[in-house]
Amino acid sequence: MAALSLAALPGSTSVQVSAAQLFDIAEAASAKGDDMIAVRAYEALIGDPSQEVRLEARFRLAMLERKRGNFAQAASLLRRILDQRPDASRVRLELAGLLSSMGDAEGAWRQIRAVQAGGLPPSVARLVDRYSEALRAQRPFGGSFQVALAPDSNINHATNSDKLATVLGDFQIGDESRAKSGTGVAVQGQAYRRFPLLSDGRKLLVRLSGFGNFYKKSRFNYVALDLGAGPELQIGNARLNLEVGATQRWYGQKPYSRSVRLGMSVAKPLGRTSQLRFAGAASLVDNRLNALEDGKNYSGEISFEHAFSAITGIALSASGLREALKDPAYSTTSWRVGLLGWREIGRVTLTAGGQIGRLRADDRLALLPAKRVERYARLSLAASFRRLSFQGFAPVARFVIERNKSTIAFYDYRRRRVELGFERAF
Repeated sequence: MAALSLAALPGSTSVQVSAAQLFDIAEAASAKGDDMIAVRAYEALIGDPSQEVRLEARFRLAMLERKRGNFAQAASLLRRILDQRPDASRVRLELAGLLSSMGDAEGAWRQIRAVQAGGLPPSVARLVDRYSEALRAQRPFGGSFQVALAPDSNINHATNSDKLATVLGDFQIGDESRAKSGTGVAVQGQAYRRFPLLSDGRKLLVRLSGFGNFYKKSRFNYVALDLGAGPELQIGNARLNLEVGATQRWYGQKPYSRSVRLGMSVAKPLGRTSQLRFAGAASLVDNRLNALEDGKNYSGEISFEHAFSAITGIALSASGLREALKDPAYSTTSWRVGLLGWREIGRVTLTAGGQIGRLRADDRLALLPAKRVERYARLSLAASFRRLSFQGFAPVARFVIERNKSTIAFYDYRRRRVELGFERAF
C-alpha cells in the first residue's frame, strides 16, 4: 500500500498515511462538510501507484463533485474511469444520471444501452430498468455550445466547372460563382427550457438553436436560427415530441429564406440495447431571393441505434424530402441513407460514417437542356481526444469528403472539410 503525504492539506503537518487511511480522512472531511480537504485527499490518491486506488479515488471525487453541483467535472472524472474500465456498469449508470441532469437525454440513454449491451445478471438488469425509468424526469433548462476552426475546399458549395450547358449553347460561369476555398469558424449552440403542463409529468419544451459558418469574406457567411416549442409526452416506453417551429436563414449577411413548420418525433427502445427513432415535419417556405422557390416541404427520417458492447455501436438512418415549390423545375424529391459507427479505444473515441443519396426534379428550367438529377455521397472520420481534455472539454478532429454529381453544373461540386475544435469530454 503506497504511503501518501498530507502536507498539501490546509492546516495540516506533514504525515505519512496509507491509501486506506487517506480514504477514511476524505470521507470524514466530506461528512463534516469540509469538501476542500476531501477533494485534495482524493486528488492525492489519484496519484497512487495502484490502479485500483486511482480508479476508486476518481469515482469518489466524481460523486463529491456531483454533490457540489460541478456536473461537468464529475462527468469528466467518470469518463476517465470508463476509458480504463469500459465494463464498469455502476460508473456508466452514474454518468447517465449526470448527463440527464445536464439535459443530454440522448447521451444518457446511450450510456444505458452501453450498460445493457455488456450483459447483466438479472438483479442488476432490473436495477438498470428502474434507473432507466428515473431518467425520464429531465432537467428543466440547459444548453450547449461548440466551436471549431474549419478549413474548407468549397465554402460556397459551388461548381468547379467554368461552363453551363443551356439550350442556347454553353454559357460562361463567372469566377464569383465557382467554388471558393477558405478557412472559417464553425459555431453551433442550443438553449432550451421545459415548463410543466400537467401534474402527470407532461411538459412543454421551448428550444432555440442555431449554427453559423463565418469567413473572412462575409459574403460567404451562412447562419441559421431555429425556434421551436411543443409538448413532450410519455406513451408506454416511447417518448413523443410535438413541435411548432420557425427557421430563419441568412447567406452573405442577407436574409435567404424563412419557414414555419409542424413536426413530431418518436423514440422507442427496442430491447435493452437498441432504439428506434422517427421524425417528420411539414413546412411552409418563403425564399427571400427567388419567389419561384416558395412552397411546401415534407420530410421524414427513421433511424436505428444499437450498442454491440460498452465501447462499440452503430446507427443506421434513412430520410426523405419532398419540396413542392411554386415552379416544378425547383420542386424535387430526394432520399438519403447513412451508416455511422463508433468505438472507444482507451481515451480516444473514433467515429466513421457514410451517406449516399439521390435527388430528382419534377421538370427542367426552360433555359436548361435537362432537369436536375443528382447523386450524393459523403464520408466522415472523427476522433475525440479525452487525454487532452480541459475544463470538461476535449479536442476533436473531423474530416469530411462530399461529392454531389449533378446534371446541372451549378449543383455539381466536390468538397473537403476539416474541423478542429472542442466538444464535451464525456
